[in-house]
Amino acid sequence: MSLDFSVLGVKQELCDELKQTGIIEPTPIQKEAIPVIMTGKDVVAQAQTGTGKTLAFLLPILQAIKVKSPVVQGLVITPTRELALQITTVAEDLAKVMGIKVLTVYGGQSLGRQLNKLERHPQLIIGTPGRLLDHLRRNTLSLTNVTKLVLDEADQLLHMGFLEEVENLIAQTSPKRQMMLFSATIPEKIRGLSKRYMDKPANIRIQSNNVTLDEIQQVLIEVTEEEKIDKLCSMINELQPYLAMVFCHTKQRVSMVTAALAKRGYLVDELHGDLSQAKRTLVMRRFSTAKLQVLVATDIAARGLDIEGVTHVFNYDIPHDADSYIHRIGRTGRAGEQGMAVTLINPRQYLFLRLIEKGIGSTIQRQKTKEASLANKKPREEKAGPVKETKKTVPLRNFRSDKKDKSHGGLNHRSRRKPKTENTAGAKKQQSYGKRK
Repeated sequence: MSLDFSVLGVKQELCDELKQTGIIEPTPIQKEAIPVIMTGKDVVAQAQTGTGKTLAFLLPILQAIKVKSPVVQGLVITPTRELALQITTVAEDLAKVMGIKVLTVYGGQSLGRQLNKLERHPQLIIGTPGRLLDHLRRNTLSLTNVTKLVLDEADQLLHMGFLEEVENLIAQTSPKRQMMLFSATIPEKIRGLSKRYMDKPANIRIQSNNVTLDEIQQVLIEVTEEEKIDKLCSMINELQPYLAMVFCHTKQRVSMVTAALAKRGYLVDELHGDLSQAKRTLVMRRFSTAKLQVLVATDIAARGLDIEGVTHVFNYDIPHDADSYIHRIGRTGRAGEQGMAVTLINPRQYLFLRLIEKGIGSTIQRQKTKEASLANKKPREEKAGPVKETKKTVPLRNFRSDKKDKSHGGLNHRSRRKPKTENTAGAKKQQSYGKRK
């Protein structure tokens, strides 16, 4: 007999709203966390991306908010704007059922618009540290009545240098608050934070070294640095992704790879921290509606992005640890769909590979290119000779049609393979609700 949300203590009106979107049975993290959170205990919850953490903290918070009290009672702090917006999308539909007002607060958005919405007395706020502190300094926001506080993707919040900001925000909330940390990993800084601000928290861990990797085929390709762009293009042509994400270490590398792919005719754009909020929003809208096929991004975009239809992830630059690797490739293989992750590596980077394989508890399938194999076998004296120019990869015609498509403003990509899914509109919404990082 399957367990439903009502057995966990979730109110019937929320259960009915979840059922309308196709969500009936809770995920493991939801089964473990919801009953504990409803008791009022502080919680440190560890679960990998895509396991349904959003509903695990939203459902108990929405039930605890006093609808007739026009003050901020719940606060969710996230590391990125994209994650804040995705949580808000889930929260708003559920909050309507309860009569609760929700507001998203993040940098790059019009301050005047946020001020107008704050005057409507939201009861649940979801936001990023910088803009939340900005409102506190302006005295346009009060957190003194916040009794439910969530740090979502807590490890990334600290990794991005938000520790001081987070501590300042915690200090502004009610001393009677219930605090919840949700994170894919629990580094020492998070343990220190929990000791300073939490009261005997319940520790919940969903063992999932391979949970989010089971649906993802992982491939390792050895190439030289000079071959990377050509190999990336040939793999895109061969695999025919519906939507693909390419990860690089730096903004400069992202711009370089984006320019190289655009020059060869791919539907591509970039995502990194230097973009304005308007540009980031436009890029994400185009990618999520498949008007772009390839999104080149830095690691910051690996957190919190839940885009339906990402069939392939390419690690143009190999991650330096297992956590980053898991978060990157977790953008594909979501909601039970199959995905593929391709990592490009040169012979000097096998230390990182060993760290990744140890962290995920498995060996990644190797696939050497002929060019890399020949280059590694060349005698030292031959390397001093003239270097032949690498042959450019030309995209396949069924991938990059010469026909114009007005709806996409350029190259037609209707012939691309779509992910095998029979999702209804409700099922698609289910991915947004229950399958986020």
